[in-house]
Amino acid sequence: MEKKIERFLSRLKEVEEALSRPEIFNDQKVYRELTQEHSYLNSIKEVALPLRKAQTELQENGELINAENDEEMLKLLKEDNKLLLAKIERLEGELRTLLVPPDPEDSRNIILEVRAGTGGDEAALFVGDCVRMYQLYADNKGLKYELLACSPSEIGGFKEYIMVMSGHNVKRILQYEAGTHRVQRVPDTETQGRIHTSAITVAVLLEPKEEEEIVIDEKELRIDTYRSSGAGGQHVNVTDSAVRVTHLPTGVVTYCQEERSQHKNKDKALRLLKAKLAEIEQKKQHEETASTRAAQIGSGDRSERIRTYNFPQNRVTDHRINLTLYSLDRVMQGNLDELTSALIMHFYKLALSS
Repeated sequence: MEKKIERFLSRLKEVEEALSRPEIFNDQKVYRELTQEHSYLNSIKEVALPLRKAQTELQENGELINAENDEEMLKLLKEDNKLLLAKIERLEGELRTLLVPPDPEDSRNIILEVRAGTGGDEAALFVGDCVRMYQLYADNKGLKYELLACSPSEIGGFKEYIMVMSGHNVKRILQYEAGTHRVQRVPDTETQGRIHTSAITVAVLLEPKEEEEIVIDEKELRIDTYRSSGAGGQHVNVTDSAVRVTHLPTGVVTYCQEERSQHKNKDKALRLLKAKLAEIEQKKQHEETASTRAAQIGSGDRSERIRTYNFPQNRVTDHRINLTLYSLDRVMQGNLDELTSALIMHFYKLALSS
């Protein structure tokens, strides 16, 4: 890893030198590519240098411990070593993730669909919990999110919640959330204290870019308008502003009732429809061309149980990488980095070995 870091830091100096030349602005394409590369290399530097400093301090502490006789000083040095070891472990994890080469698609907008599965009301409540978890994570990472459509549950939470997420590396860090998420906890309505198991599904769709946007023939659409409704005393529009769009050739249905304007609701429903049709086309191409496991990575198969959230034990387990953390409370507050970083590294290694 050390040799690779040296190469990156050396390349950073070359890029900085190239960006300092006035003539670089004459070619905007080259300038844009160099600024993107500089951003990536600089992020490696910002982790690598503190890591080296912590490793040096740990080594120096070891030498002092060997030469020290004072018990109080030895205790302080050993306490400092514990903190340094934790810092080194965290920085090494960050660095391993950064060393996975960037993909041009890393910052593509995604559409995150969270739906209640088995478990009825409890599943709907957990959809609400997970939506909040992803939104808190987005806030932590400086990402943006926009509601496309949702179906509130009468007791709280949502039967489904669909949002667009955008920002730096949004696809890179959230693409592996697709699958079935299982929750084990005691529902508020449970009088016997029994643990119930419920499940929700998460899908991650890429929002088509302008140049690859799906062209839809209006004749292939059935557009229905209806009066939007809410649960639990939420506002109810008195006009038919909600829109449901059905793509007749595929049977794909999307809807939106979040805006008061029928026109805006139609635009959002069509936006979601285009993403769903693009996903169908992408899967079709994968099936036609996939001859290796690598082609299937990140396909977003919702049938696979990927993660279990066990509230009584404060435990979250990702079954794909056999990673168990006893910090579910922190995860539900949007602290997902430990999970997302491990998944990025796992799937990168899997792609290389296929």
